[in-house]
Amino acid sequence: MASIKRILLVDDDALLRQSLAEQLTREGAYAVAEAANATEARNLAGEEDFALAIIDQQLPDATGDALARELKNRGLGAPVLLLSEPGAPPPAGEYIEKPFRFADLLARMNQHLSRHAANDDAPVAIGPYLFRPGAKLLSRGPRKVRLTEKETDILKFLHAAGETVARETLLHEVWGYNPAVTTHTLETHIYRLRKKIEENVGEAKIVVTEEGGYRLGS
Repeated sequence: MASIKRILLVDDDALLRQSLAEQLTREGAYAVAEAANATEARNLAGEEDFALAIIDQQLPDATGDALARELKNRGLGAPVLLLSEPGAPPPAGEYIEKPFRFADLLARMNQHLSRHAANDDAPVAIGPYLFRPGAKLLSRGPRKVRLTEKETDILKFLHAAGETVARETLLHEVWGYNPAVTTHTLETHIYRLRKKIEENVGEAKIVVTEEGGYRLGS
């Protein structure tokens, strides 16, 4: 039997939130934690691990995409699906527009959960290593290299991009839009990652520096 997936549902519309929570619970595969605003969501996200977060874009104390970035910066590893009002400017992130059919929401949820699971569980080749994102691990024969969460996220994003990624883009994808974090932070993490995996840090062949950014070596 598949394990129950914890869902964080954030919406100040009590009727909609409770209706969605009841429908998801009846599916038998989900357990829902409800929050009516950003403050409640922050508290829940700090106490539990979630498989997915569903966040309304128009909350009374924050926008949904801003809250999503904040929760990601605080360590939320789950994908986020935003609920957008009809005719409103599209939020920064994956979203579904209201009103929606529950079947459509469920399909989008399962799509995100499957994609996230595949990204984390499927091993991929990076240089001479086999990369297992979910385990935060690179292996090369008997050699095992343990990675930090940020090192894992850097490799995941570079691998998914398949091309040179600008420093600012990589910084924002891994750390979120945090003005306190600079490109120096990224460069420091890249250097530490290279020390772990490159034969010669001065002539990197796995995490390669290009003009304006980084890419994975071929």
